[in-house]
Amino acid sequence: MRKIKELQLSLGEVPIEKIRFNPKSRDDIPAVLIGLQYIYVNTKTREELFSLLEKEFLAEVNFDVGRPGMDIWRVVVLGVLKQGLGCDYDRLHELANNHSSLRGMLGHSNYSGEYEYELQTIMDNVSLLEPEMLSKIGEIVVRSGHEVSKKKPGEGLRGRCDSFPVKTDVEYPTDVRLLWDAVRSVVKAVGSAARRKGLSGWRQEDHLLGKGKKLFTAVSTSRRRRKAGDEGVKEYLRFSENMVKRAEKTVLELVNVKASRWRIDNINQWLRHARRQIDQVERRLVKGEAIPRGEKVFSVFEEHTRWIAKGKAGVPVELGVPVCVIEDQHQFILNHRVMWREEDVDVAVAFIEETIEKYPELSACSFDRGFWSPGNKSRLDGMLESSVLPKKGGKSKADREREESEEFVKGRRRHPAVESAINALNHKGLGRVLDHGVRGFARCVALSVLSANVHRLGKLVMKKEEEKRRRKLKPEFLAAA
Repeated sequence: MRKIKELQLSLGEVPIEKIRFNPKSRDDIPAVLIGLQYIYVNTKTREELFSLLEKEFLAEVNFDVGRPGMDIWRVVVLGVLKQGLGCDYDRLHELANNHSSLRGMLGHSNYSGEYEYELQTIMDNVSLLEPEMLSKIGEIVVRSGHEVSKKKPGEGLRGRCDSFPVKTDVEYPTDVRLLWDAVRSVVKAVGSAARRKGLSGWRQEDHLLGKGKKLFTAVSTSRRRRKAGDEGVKEYLRFSENMVKRAEKTVLELVNVKASRWRIDNINQWLRHARRQIDQVERRLVKGEAIPRGEKVFSVFEEHTRWIAKGKAGVPVELGVPVCVIEDQHQFILNHRVMWREEDVDVAVAFIEETIEKYPELSACSFDRGFWSPGNKSRLDGMLESSVLPKKGGKSKADREREESEEFVKGRRRHPAVESAINALNHKGLGRVLDHGVRGFARCVALSVLSANVHRLGKLVMKKEEEKRRRKLKPEFLAAA
């Protein structure tokens, strides 16, 4: 049984609206917490947020049975703070138990012996946040931010759209390394399942892993040194094929003893990777074939990883997934899109349509050349009052006149400011995503975008409070300040 937030204050607990922060602090923690405090204190946004959380998070919860779980408000606060600081769970665990302002935001008093969080509890609960729900919370934060930034009624939003690569937590992929990753995962998964069911054949699991590691090291070293390593490669392949055959035999035994369906599926997944990599290593290193790009996988652990060639100096290739974002003139990120298999030119129209659906006041947007296509230009011109989309390649007289117009030039000059938003996201957990799987990656991206907007909201609130404080000062003190 969960609650959105326990409204009954405990002994010694300070109401969230009365928590005070150091207005001169330049750290990120006060800014993030002030942004969350503003959302909570504003009755309209709090009711909207709680209604959303109840609908999205508690839809399948039975309120009559079960232990009391962590309040959803606490889960959101911890998730936003983690990404807002770009920290790991260990630092978040330390802050949740010892940072007085954060504990006040979580609804704890300062009395000794108060509740302390376990690391695994925080990890399990934050991982329950869904990307779709986080995007909807982000809309609430952006609307609040527009109110604080004194956005005029009826004022249109001017967007800046760009994409950037978000790295996944993988090593540089070679077919030899990928084969070793798959084989050792097969051995570990089969060995664990066999021990649970008392099956024989995997008692020497550690010895097999050690032998495989030596073969992998020998092959990878010989290839780097440009030595003829065919015999070593063939021995490495024989070992890998033997492990696959033994694992396939054990899988049949596990089916007969009715082992967990999840464990069998997990083993079959690693076997699929191992068979593919055995085939590719043999074709490339033994037969001398070139492997087509479409057959390659760049990680057996994070299968969504892409080979991204941005053509930038010093960084020719990055391993990850591109993410497209659109930022408005108030420095809030209106929308984001994870491009699992898409390119910039493929998402331009659909991304703007989705953003306009959320924010109908979006009237202008600027892009890079990567989003250009004749079809994109005509459709974006129909959706936006001003579409700043530079053309690739040669330009006709009409194209030059269009791109030399005053409105187009202003849009192009404002566009590079989106790099500041991208840099902020890289510092808020998107420098390298450590979460596993497609859902983990999407959740991390959505949390980072939400955290960036909450941080921006907190900064605006702090600035507004500072201006209010300075207006109250006497003229002689104001001059001295």
